[in-house]
Amino acid sequence: MDISIERLCIENGLKMTGPRRVIARVLSEATDHPDVDELHRRANRVDPGISLATVYRTVRLLEAKGILSRRDLGSRRARYEPSADKHHFHLVDKDNGSVVEFSAPQAEAMLRDIAAGQGFDLDVIKIELYGRRTAK
Repeated sequence: MDISIERLCIENGLKMTGPRRVIARVLSEATDHPDVDELHRRANRVDPGISLATVYRTVRLLEAKGILSRRDLGSRRARYEPSADKHHFHLVDKDNGSVVEFSAPQAEAMLRDIAAGQGFDLDVIKIELYGRRTAK
């Protein structure tokens, strides 16, 4: 992921403590959509002193500042991704919960046309598709 969560935090006036820097780096390097427990595991590999409570507080703060977006993605736990990702789609495997993120310019164009027909100009397009992998 090419988004620097730490840079976004600084731009939003957040004080960057050591634990916040680690959590921001873990989030920036994530290629998936981790939940808080997974963020805690990854942050602890870098700094074993980071508590689960610190991760929860940091995630809530980043969400409140609009830096992170909470996603359901069909699991019981909220998962997170940078809010700066404007237009993209998720394909969620209902069997194992894996998430494939992809773009679909032709679908995006169609959705913009549909919205325009209803008198809307779209700012953000985020779509979640749920299914199961087919045998090849």
